[in-house]
Amino acid sequence: MTDLTGQIALVTGASRGIGAATAQALAAAGAHVILTGRDTKALEAVEEAIFEAGGAATIAPVDLAEGDGIARLAQAVTSRWGALDVLVHAAAVLPQLTGVTDIEAKSLANALTINASATQALIARFDPLLRQGKNPRFIHLTTSVATSPRAWWGAYAASKAAAEVLVDCYAQEVRNITPIRVAIVDPGATRTSMRAKAYPGEDPLRNKEPSVVGERIVSLLGEEFASPHRERINQPS
Repeated sequence: MTDLTGQIALVTGASRGIGAATAQALAAAGAHVILTGRDTKALEAVEEAIFEAGGAATIAPVDLAEGDGIARLAQAVTSRWGALDVLVHAAAVLPQLTGVTDIEAKSLANALTINASATQALIARFDPLLRQGKNPRFIHLTTSVATSPRAWWGAYAASKAAAEVLVDCYAQEVRNITPIRVAIVDPGATRTSMRAKAYPGEDPLRNKEPSVVGERIVSLLGEEFASPHRERINQPS
């Protein structure tokens, strides 16, 4: 099993779903996990679950749509820990699924801000901290429509494709001059509220639990991989 004892990990979108499950898996592996998200009450529930399981966590509510929020978060992490070993970027927003001709400008702008611009801001603000980490890893969660676009998914696919390009370029820029390694992970069909919103008629029991994704991410952190690394987490057999 991956041993992350003594390491500091930050998870965006940690209030629910894959982010929460990943945070709990990281804590179970020994990391002190910084939980970020907009819903303070939900973050406190995840923090309590980690405490009850014997882990360590700190909540840091932040709205990724606010650029200065990311800057404040980075400053707080710098002041308290001075380094970051793991950054898991799980936060994302799913805009309305509609044809490209019907996309509302405000909805597209919000998706691009949270899914793409915030990704760049996280990289820019936390790169100095990752460079100070022990065997630092940046895990970015993506979606299959970022590289295989589908009708009606244009706004979400475009925003996540932009994020993927930013992350891939960053991985190439730092892989030969820093110890930072980057993985772009597609969690596949997972039982989350976002999945239910996208596929309201689907039987959720057909999809894997978020804990499967969290456990795979922790396992990946214990592996040596070329950067950027890409993988899709399939349904367990």
